[in-house]
Amino acid sequence: MNNCLIFTGNANRPLAEKICRFLGKQLGKIEVSRFNDGEISVKIEENVRGKDVFIIQSTCHPVNESIMELLVMLDAFRRASPKRITAVVPYYAYARQDRKDRPRVPITAKLVANLLVAAGAQRILTMDLHAPQIQGFFDIPVDHLFAAPVIINYLKSKNMKNPVIVAPDVGSVKMARAFAKRLSSRLAIVDKRRDGPDSVEATHLIGEVSGCEAIIVDDLISTGNTVIEATKVLLENNASKVFVSCTHPVLSNGAIEKLNRSGLSEIIITDTIPHNILPEKFTILSVAELLGEAIKRIHLETSVSSLFI
Repeated sequence: MNNCLIFTGNANRPLAEKICRFLGKQLGKIEVSRFNDGEISVKIEENVRGKDVFIIQSTCHPVNESIMELLVMLDAFRRASPKRITAVVPYYAYARQDRKDRPRVPITAKLVANLLVAAGAQRILTMDLHAPQIQGFFDIPVDHLFAAPVIINYLKSKNMKNPVIVAPDVGSVKMARAFAKRLSSRLAIVDKRRDGPDSVEATHLIGEVSGCEAIIVDDLISTGNTVIEATKVLLENNASKVFVSCTHPVLSNGAIEKLNRSGLSEIIITDTIPHNILPEKFTILSVAELLGEAIKRIHLETSVSSLFI
């Protein structure tokens, strides 16, 4: 790993530090600052010529600042002649805008992909894309990891007596089915009807949850409305307890308080997006070792596919 250098922006430095500790490396020296008018300034403070460079940057809040910071860093490294530049994007923003679902709207997930490639990314390492087909938006290699192994190991350690995995909407069924298979549990689906962009009404439950420990699984939680409505339906159908797990805790618009006041017994999240202080109901699992192992295998040119399981 001597020829491998790891750098980070300001979006999620704690995760980058954990990854470096796992790999036994120091973070690369880089200064990412702002001019007085808010423009981003980047200066690489060590030689990267001929090196295998990994830039860790979640495109989380403030989203546009984080994306622009990543783009400026990519351009700076591209001009410093490294052997290869891999953008490690634990949380890929704008992934929900992956298609034209109504007239005259952009496909912003594709736009972000174009920007990353134009700025100098030669490989992408990311986790739990909201829409897996976004991998096809890139003309460069994409390694798409899943946080499921980390979350499933934690759920197994809880020794639940009668768990049932719940998809909070039809779009989450594939992920829920994978969890149910690994946990040898049954599957249920909440029929979600969306009244508006941030308004959700859950109207029907498919499957049996009475007397069960229901585990809602999703890739991200934004406002929390989908999860809260699903929790109400599950409790109304006599679930003994309700848990929720997600990879990306966006947690916008007062979601933390709403989830904490809900009937959920525990909210299980990962550290792809940083949060300083959370209520006791929240459990944070780290994906640093998973990302670190992927970085190691990419650098050593060995198989990454076993990490997808």
